[in-house]
Order: sequence, then structure tokens, then C-alpha cells
Amino acid sequence: MKKISLLLLSLLLLNFISGCATAPENIAPAYVSHLQYMQFTLEQLGQEEARLQAALSASSDAQRSARANDTVGIIFLGLPVSSLSGSNQASNVARLKGELEAVQKAIILKGGQLKEAAIAPQAGTATQMNPKQ
Repeated sequence: MKKISLLLLSLLLLNFISGCATAPENIAPAYVSHLQYMQFTLEQLGQEEARLQAALSASSDAQRSARANDTVGIIFLGLPVSSLSGSNQASNVARLKGELEAVQKAIILKGGQLKEAAIAPQAGTATQMNPKQ
């Protein structure tokens, strides 16, 4: 009986670890080429950067909510309900992070300055932007 209880507890723990939505900070950015943004002016790039940061913030909040709902679902139902219902925003967060990196690289290559909030390193960024690349 003790072995069965230990096995069930192990399976529940494994389900919990593997089934939850990923924290937005741990989602790596998707690759997005900066070339599509090179035709933008610096002003347009600044506006696009602000739009992407707002969208990323909203999507990250939705992903955190999905993660919390998965935790509750696993505790009470044994299922990651948000991940199963389509509330998981991981692909959207990855895309937005990639687009933001591409815009920031275009800003740097055009000789512009990044906003203070954009300069702080974000968890999960794929590459450091270097104007000499």
C-alpha cells in the first residue's frame, strides 16, 4: 500500500512538473529578422517598440494567469486546465519577444537609442544585440 501511495504521489508530481504552463520569464524569444523593420524611421521604430512592449506585458500577464490556473487545476483535478483549454500564451510571448528584439536591433543599427526600459536585460533573450553584428 505504501508503494502504491508513493507511486501515485510521484505520478502526480511528474504531471505537475511537466504539465504546467511555462513562466513568461522562461520563454525564449522566437527568431524574427530585423530586416523587415529596417524600412521604418526611428520614430516608427520607437512607436512599434512601445506597442510590442505593451502587447508583451499583456501576453505575459495572461501566461502567468494560465500558469496559476494550471497549478490549481493540477491540485484539484490532476489536469493542467489552462494548457488543455488553449489559454497557454507561450507561443505568443515567444513571438512578441522575438519581434521586440528585432525592432531593438533595427533601432541600434539605425543609430538610435533604446528606451531605458528596453535596455534592461530580459530573461530568456536569445541574443544580445550588438551593432557590430
